Parts: sequence; C-alpha cells; structure tokens
Amino acid sequence: MQQLEIEFKNLLTKEEFERIKGLFSFQPADFKLQENTYFDTEDFALKKMGCALRIRGKEGKWEWTLKEPAAGGLLETTEKLIPVAAAQIAGQARFPDGQLAGRLRELGIEPARLRPFGKLKTWRAEKKYKNGLLVLDHSVYLNKEDFELEYETGDPVSGERDFQQLLERCRIPRRKTENKIMRFYKEWIKRNEES
Repeated sequence: MQQLEIEFKNLLTKEEFERIKGLFSFQPADFKLQENTYFDTEDFALKKMGCALRIRGKEGKWEWTLKEPAAGGLLETTEKLIPVAAAQIAGQARFPDGQLAGRLRELGIEPARLRPFGKLKTWRAEKKYKNGLLVLDHSVYLNKEDFELEYETGDPVSGERDFQQLLERCRIPRRKTENKIMRFYKEWIKRNEES
C-alpha cells in the first residue's frame, strides 16, 4: 500500500506535553506502545536519499514501511508482516519479497544489504481533530527521550492553518522538527562520534 503522508510536527517540552494531554483529556490508557526498528545499509544509502525504513510493532501487529521524499509530504510504502517475518527481519535481516522489496531494488538497494541500526519506543495517543488526526508522542531512544505533537491531514493548506492555530492556542512556539528517524540518526551519529 502506498500513500502520501501529510503531517505537521512540533517538538514539545514535558510541560507542554502535559498541557496538551490535559487540554484534550488524554488518559494513560490512551497511550499505546509502538516499537520501531530502523534499517539502512552500512554506508547509510537510504539516509543519503532522504529515505527511511522501519519495522513497527504495535498491539501485536507488525508492518514495515519505506518513507521517501515526495512533493507535499512523504510517500509511504507499507506492507503488513506476520510475526515470524517481522522476527526474521529484525533478527536476521531477511526481508520478504513484495512491493516494498521491489521498491528498494528500484532505488538501487538490495534488501540483503540492510542492517538494523537501532530501536525507538513511542507511547502514542491519537484523537480526531478538525479535519485530521492529532497525535501525541513520548519517545525513548539511545537513553534520550522527547515529546512531540503531530497533526496528520489530507490537506496541506488547511492542515497548516489548523496546526498553527492549535500551537497558538496552547502557547507553544513553532519549532523546526525533524521526523523521528532523523532525530534518531543524529543522536546515533553523535554518540558514535563521541565513543
């Protein structure tokens, strides 16, 4: 399955995260754990193309997703995985054939070259908001944690307006926010340069 992902993101302080939780009446039970394992080649060929590949497990269901830059957002190619296939990918870097593996080959990347290079856990709560989905994330990776607000929508113009109005309403400054895998990459590189 392929879809264009249009989303707006903003990193939050813990206090801002708590404020939004209260404003939208999020309860602890609303936050569901999702675990991401990120993959790339040893020379980070996907990253160099602005792409990202992950396996995500959430509530006993697994999928793998390739994200590529596209006009107006990110093009996501996602395939569902059975638990055995997810375990093979995570443990042995054995990828099933299918649309996603074919797309990787079109990009010049043989799936057998891919290696897992890190994990990120996110506790995520979602709520319908205006013409989209409001997402509140608390992520932990590489002994670091961050908090993030996302707004997923089908319309970039009204989505931008609605997101900006929400930030203003909550007295939260707009912050340039990279996606999770880019934040993970940067932290991973920083830690490897320090060691």
